[in-house]
Amino acid sequence: MLMEPPDETLASAAATGDRDAFAALLARHYDRIFNLTYRLLGSRAEAQDLTQDICAALPAKLRGWRGEARFSTWLYRVIVNAAHDLRRRRATYSRATAGWGDWEIARQDEIETDRAAQDWLTQTMTRLSPDLRDTAALILGCDMTQAEAGLILGISEGTVAWRMSELKKRLRAIAAEEAKL
Repeated sequence: MLMEPPDETLASAAATGDRDAFAALLARHYDRIFNLTYRLLGSRAEAQDLTQDICAALPAKLRGWRGEARFSTWLYRVIVNAAHDLRRRRATYSRATAGWGDWEIARQDEIETDRAAQDWLTQTMTRLSPDLRDTAALILGCDMTQAEAGLILGISEGTVAWRMSELKKRLRAIAAEEAKL
């Protein structure tokens, strides 16, 4: 009767690159790896994925195996650590996506507030005199300086400044009037 080599012997051989020893270890422990990951995660699909990840990482991890404990004890520690890492990644992802959602909601609220203010201004501008509308369109809409707007309108820079002051006064009065309603 042929005795199979102990796990520790196979692990030492697999750590040096012996593929047959690694295959024998996987054949012996694959079900244990899956069963423990399933118990730790509670999801068959996640357990299957994590089991595959553990098996793929095992050759590199075996190089660090020192044989100070039984192989099965070391393997269980690898499995538990992998499950903890997965949970940590999930929690980090969850926090990040939750924060992203809050940021996006705030951004959409800001866009809507800006749009409402722009709509109000556009609608309110129709209630002003053409001189004030023209001046506001150049200064606010085209981002011109008062000097540039004065040249285009054929008026002095001082007149442009007065019109902008008058525009602000009238807009405040209209907003206060609408707030009373």
